[in-house]
Amino acid sequence: MESSNLSSLPEETLDVEDEQQQQQQVNKKNPPVSAFSSAPTRPPTQSSLKKYVPLDWTGFFDKEEDVCIPDSNDVFHVYMAGTEGPVVFCLHGGGYSGLSFALSTSKIKEKARVVAMDLRGHGKTSTENELDLSVETMCSDVFAVLKAMYGDSPPAIVLVGHSMGGSVAVHVAAKKALPSLAGMVVVDVVEGTAMASLVHMQKLLSSRMQHFSSMEKAIEWSVRGGSLRNIDSARVSVPTTLKYDDSKKCYVYRTRLEETEQYWRGWYEGLSDKFLSCPIPKLLLLAGTDRLDRFNSKLASNSL
Repeated sequence: MESSNLSSLPEETLDVEDEQQQQQQVNKKNPPVSAFSSAPTRPPTQSSLKKYVPLDWTGFFDKEEDVCIPDSNDVFHVYMAGTEGPVVFCLHGGGYSGLSFALSTSKIKEKARVVAMDLRGHGKTSTENELDLSVETMCSDVFAVLKAMYGDSPPAIVLVGHSMGGSVAVHVAAKKALPSLAGMVVVDVVEGTAMASLVHMQKLLSSRMQHFSSMEKAIEWSVRGGSLRNIDSARVSVPTTLKYDDSKKCYVYRTRLEETEQYWRGWYEGLSDKFLSCPIPKLLLLAGTDRLDRFNSKLASNSL
């Protein structure tokens, strides 16, 4: 999962923007619009392509399931691992999938059970409205999946959310409607940074590579572009973020984040207060320290 600025956007980082601007200056006359046009003059060797071959999820999770929500056509895809202990329920960031947690799951499942959910409009999940990424709808989805999986007696749940998924985790916890909620871990999302960075989001989404001739090319671009820093994480998670477009004969993004702008502010607005108000053990993990002074002041006053 990635760079320190993933907290600020639905997974398209600000340091990627710098690289893209440099690339645009180099290609000012013919800016690349797809992985076809950005291909090197000399074809990559077979050994270099092998570095970006997709990895199967079975090397990290034990099984996958489709969770059907009663009285709807919504079917949420989950990846599961482990047999004992509390359930670490993982919520990924915008544009990614439950497989973002594959590498960490291989360690966590030694001590606990893991459920990594493909959120609405992402991965292998299928819903009636793929573009409704309001935080209220995504919270309802989490409750519905937990209800369908565990009924009225869920085990101890520890919510883990990254970026957009971290926002969903906080909102779920703040509702205090899950009696078995035992803890929460929020990764790389701070309200101030996220809110300030939303103005850059459409520009980043429009300037990123849009078409890929192969999965290997998409995985390579995600690593070289900086949106993912771990090659194995990219190899297992990137394929579920794409779909094949028969008309264009290439891979395109599965999630249309650029069409969900109306919901972005709702993901992060008031997040710090909600996080602090949750009466459960909680942990905030950040790759950077930007805007923590204001958050620390709130934390100090909250604990007095």
